[in-house]
Amino acid sequence: MTRIGSVCVLIFFSIFLGACAGTNGSSPASAGVSAEAIAKLDRTLKDEIAQGGLPGTVMLIYRNGQVAHFEANGMRDKEAQIPMTRDSIFRMASMTKPITSVAIMMLYEEGRIAIGDPVSKYLPEFKDMKVGVEGKDAAGNTVLNLVQPRRAMTVQDLLRHTSGLTYGHRGRSSALVKKSYVAAGEQSREHTNAELVTKLAKTPLAFHPGTQWEYGRSTDVLGRIVEVVSGMTLGEFFQSRIFAPLGMVDTFFNVPPGKVARVAHPMVESATGRRPNVSDPSKPQRFESGGGALFSTASDYLRFTRMLLAGGELDGVRLLSPKTVEFMTSDHLGATPGSNYPGYGFGLGFAVRTSTGVNDMPGSVGEYLWGGAQGTWFWIDPREKLIAIFMSQRPGDVRVHYRRMVKNLVAQTLR
Repeated sequence: MTRIGSVCVLIFFSIFLGACAGTNGSSPASAGVSAEAIAKLDRTLKDEIAQGGLPGTVMLIYRNGQVAHFEANGMRDKEAQIPMTRDSIFRMASMTKPITSVAIMMLYEEGRIAIGDPVSKYLPEFKDMKVGVEGKDAAGNTVLNLVQPRRAMTVQDLLRHTSGLTYGHRGRSSALVKKSYVAAGEQSREHTNAELVTKLAKTPLAFHPGTQWEYGRSTDVLGRIVEVVSGMTLGEFFQSRIFAPLGMVDTFFNVPPGKVARVAHPMVESATGRRPNVSDPSKPQRFESGGGALFSTASDYLRFTRMLLAGGELDGVRLLSPKTVEFMTSDHLGATPGSNYPGYGFGLGFAVRTSTGVNDMPGSVGEYLWGGAQGTWFWIDPREKLIAIFMSQRPGDVRVHYRRMVKNLVAQTLR
């Protein structure tokens, strides 16, 4: 075997053993968790699967430098009766967003982006965007008036979702603004990042930048900024600057043919008799959405989150400085209205806990988190030296119920 081949083998086994530690070696007690509470968590998830609420799950708990629990339950494909495995690949949806935010902050550290800059400095299409304000015409009909924004949208606005951009299918903004998004084809999976930005530049903003928080296309626009500044596609940047350095071998926009069989699929919904409309991993994705198109595994996402928990470095590879990670995971909203997550503000890519109370989920001040619409969810609690990653292929509003349930059950394991 060549020296390069030997090194590759060593890297693979170090990643594999690091992912499996805790279930094969360390005890729950040494990781600071209760074996009894872990058993309760596992039993509860199995009960939910048996009752038909979930098709399958992968649950990973990392604490005090060890994997304390890593278990797969249920089915990767319920209809085909294919069991879930720990290396199952999931549609990460909005758990893509923190990775895109890290990419932006890597370019920020290189002096190639300033987050206080207007977005139009990098994307000239955004220079003349207007804000859509509903009003009444002479006949009393509701109309959308276009007004000049009070200030320019900044990169920081994109990172913290105060840009004025929204989604055409969700959120609290004007129905007429959303109608313009639908007319522009914002929800298509067939455009490139450049084409999406061109579409968004022709739609009105939902509000004046910086005046409120609303979840939307902001991180997709960040993905396009990464492309413009780096000269790479977003997928190329992710692979060369984040995934390869961190040893994330199962994270990609397009699933390699040899790995498609490992993708977890949502179950057929009893109300419709059909599976939810999700991306097909066997077909190439044209849209490398920085806001929600990656596929990944629990083990790979652990590599990414361990890097953040360690202040931007993992196994001798540094992506960000500790001060940048601290900056990203601080609340950047302050008194800005809009967020519907009590007890949380928002940082540069994550919701950030600001109070131990208020919210109906337990947690520590300073923890940060996000989830995906297809059923994935993670949080990092620096105070508890904890990372929790919950993977399931259960899209829809019911995912919020499972997030709360899992957050509560994991909190009970901590000792």
